[in-house]
Amino acid sequence: MRNVPLDGKTVILRIELDTQKVFFGAAATAIERAGGDIIAIDVIQTGRDRTVRDLTVKVSEAATNERIAKALEELPGIRLINISDRTFLLHLGGKISVQPKTPIQNRDDLSRVYTPEVARVCNAIFEDPSKAYTLTIKRNTVAVVSDGTAVLGLGDIGPYAAMPVMEGKAMLFKQFADVDAFPICLDTHDTEGIIAAVKAIAPGFGGINLEDISSPRCFEIEQRLRDELDIPVFHDDQHGTAVVLYAGLLNALKLTGRNIADARIVVCGIGAAGTACTKMLLAGGAQHVVGVDREGIICRDHHYPNGMWQWYAEHTNDERMNGGLAEALKDADVFIGLSAGGILKRELVMSMAPDPIVFAMANPEPEIRPETAEDIVAVIATGRSDYPNQINNVLCFPGIFRGALDCRASCINEPMKLAAAEAIASVISPDELSPLYIIPSVFNQRVVEEVRRRVVQAAIDSGVARRTPRE
Repeated sequence: MRNVPLDGKTVILRIELDTQKVFFGAAATAIERAGGDIIAIDVIQTGRDRTVRDLTVKVSEAATNERIAKALEELPGIRLINISDRTFLLHLGGKISVQPKTPIQNRDDLSRVYTPEVARVCNAIFEDPSKAYTLTIKRNTVAVVSDGTAVLGLGDIGPYAAMPVMEGKAMLFKQFADVDAFPICLDTHDTEGIIAAVKAIAPGFGGINLEDISSPRCFEIEQRLRDELDIPVFHDDQHGTAVVLYAGLLNALKLTGRNIADARIVVCGIGAAGTACTKMLLAGGAQHVVGVDREGIICRDHHYPNGMWQWYAEHTNDERMNGGLAEALKDADVFIGLSAGGILKRELVMSMAPDPIVFAMANPEPEIRPETAEDIVAVIATGRSDYPNQINNVLCFPGIFRGALDCRASCINEPMKLAAAEAIASVISPDELSPLYIIPSVFNQRVVEEVRRRVVQAAIDSGVARRTPRE
């Protein structure tokens, strides 16, 4: 049975025709009537009674794919084998590969890269394990690890379905920071099993990027691995979001003439990212943070069975506010949303302090759309690429890991994360700063360079760097 992707403007149809029952012209007519335009034909296989062809079809809208598929399947003598758009075709065979750095052209090359000469290198590392950083790929390699339990907005889709996202992450590491990353998708939900697996593979990697692991398990997994490994461990869903959010907030506060210590900040959605963002805000000097989740405001007067919510209650909401989102937002300066689409109504924004700052980062639907609130806010940011001020983790993790690997940091600590946020914010000059430009583009080459430089210095200053790299 064919699988019909519904997001392409150009699709490839592979069809099998029974030439005794149908002419190709009938198929072409059916496609045209369904809204498609054949722009290329490739014969894949031909025989006396049957022929297989790939048809490249331009479609006017995504829904046309389904109509084309249905029109072809209604014709006797035609079997639709497959239909793929450009996104699916890009993923054929995966998006990454491994390439040797030197060719093996003769027996002498073979003996040096493998046996017997490689034994000398093995013995050198055995005698001094730190040489793994100079004699293997360890110094420039990151494992992108997921169990597939919280992938994008799709939820628990499992390790197989998580692979395309982790491959994409590996591509971003290489493209933006020349870090060799490899996707590791684990077929277990067991916290101890994940920790054991990552510890077991750690000798081959210079860093661990945890990705798309559900809350609250992600907190324990990250903390245990940070405690038990001597290489950087970074949960990007938490800390990557926090770093880029904080960078944008620094510039938004500059625009509105506010000081972070005085600003009243409401964080909506106290999961992995919401908690990490709050920790970053507190580390940066915020004094007035209130968290809101489905059960309302997280308050110091309550006891929470969720350990992270209990931490949150003990470190925020000094005023002991109660109620829900409406009560929290009254006269607030900043809204930070990591929750659900559409929950921030216009009237709630109007109840905030003058010139409010709104970060509506739920995906794919933000807590409030910019066009709904742009006339009543000073600055608005989202997690979407089709609006200005996108809060995108790609601004963060390539440069952070580039810096951490270059100085062989034993961890990625709060000073390094704060330095990364400040670096991202600094890429936008005071002359460039505007309500529609508080965050640089992910394609701005200065971002990785500046993040890397400041992260290395922060690692050195905080005592976690094990070497001082040459600039």
